[in-house]
Amino acid sequence: MKHVIKQYENSYLSYFLMYFFFFFCVALFSGFISVYLMDMGFRASQVSFVVSCSFILSMLVQPFIGKLNDKYEPKYVNSLLLATTIILALIFVRIRNLYLIAIIYSIVLSIINGTRPIIERMAVLSKYKYGSIRVWATIGYALATMISGYLYAYIAPWSLYIVFGIGEILCVIGILGTKNTVVETKENVSFKEKVSIRKIILNKNMILYLIITCIFYGVTNVHHIYLPTMLRDNGLQINMVSTVIFISTLSEVPVILLSRFYMNRFSNKQLLLVVFGLLIIEFGTFAFISSLTIQILVVFLTKTVATMSFIMINLKVIATIVDISLQNTGLSIVSTCKSFISIIFQMMAGYVIDYTTFQIFYTILLIFSIIGFIIILSYKIPNNNTLQIFH
Repeated sequence: MKHVIKQYENSYLSYFLMYFFFFFCVALFSGFISVYLMDMGFRASQVSFVVSCSFILSMLVQPFIGKLNDKYEPKYVNSLLLATTIILALIFVRIRNLYLIAIIYSIVLSIINGTRPIIERMAVLSKYKYGSIRVWATIGYALATMISGYLYAYIAPWSLYIVFGIGEILCVIGILGTKNTVVETKENVSFKEKVSIRKIILNKNMILYLIITCIFYGVTNVHHIYLPTMLRDNGLQINMVSTVIFISTLSEVPVILLSRFYMNRFSNKQLLLVVFGLLIIEFGTFAFISSLTIQILVVFLTKTVATMSFIMINLKVIATIVDISLQNTGLSIVSTCKSFISIIFQMMAGYVIDYTTFQIFYTILLIFSIIGFIIILSYKIPNNNTLQIFH
């Protein structure tokens, strides 16, 4: 038994289980939340209230999770946090009150949002190639999206959250087998963290990057929440919606596997311009082109390509401007800003969709994307040509 455990520790299997089932569970719990709640009779503004609450709590919890991961062994911290979501998921399927739904959903999403950047970084720090590990996250998310549609349509909506609990158990088993990625720091860590966080926040490069991050996550998070509803309202059946998102998610695979060829080669500014260019194409299509076929094609080519690319760019930028001993904290600061801006965009999105149309909604997202593109084009984005974090 000890021999088996020793072989499992830091094995490729452990990273596979962690990445596959973490993102498998992310898709199961949040991918169809707008459809789930609106089918229960709630309005889009009420859906946005629930999602906004999750970002409010995430904003408060994420820095704390980041500090825990900088101070203690991440695999134990994250395993304990994710284990609690299993119990919460079982509670979630039983409640019908909007405020209780908001509370449980918020706790689960705050844990997921807080642990996600740490788990993302573990792929970079492992002994395996980034692409060969991270690709399982994409496959896990894609398969969960496909399975979700069929579970929702042919079994019951609550079955998504039962399968979520099973997936989290397997994810925790994977995390416990990974290698400790804590960077050893000098004594008086808590004092060093306070000073470094102050320097990070007051650094003009970090301020600029956080503005760019806020725009990106603001528009993409509301797009992620309401895309299934928009496609269904345009005439696509729910199981076909899941198929569309499944295929679009698989487009991440070449983005990840080829990351070592372009992420280290191009500057942060060039990469950010490409990502925001994809957002402009995507939202421009939804705003001005009514053809469902063209909309689906654009989803295939742009949606997850943009979001996956930004995840990797975020790791690269933080590695460029934040001291290595506090990069988990730096990633958590970005996640906190992501949660804060998502609150604003979620509340805006709910009322826009309730009282106008999806076309106006996507026109607003298009305007913000253009603003982000102009900001990136106008200012110097920090870069480190010697930094080779993708291999």
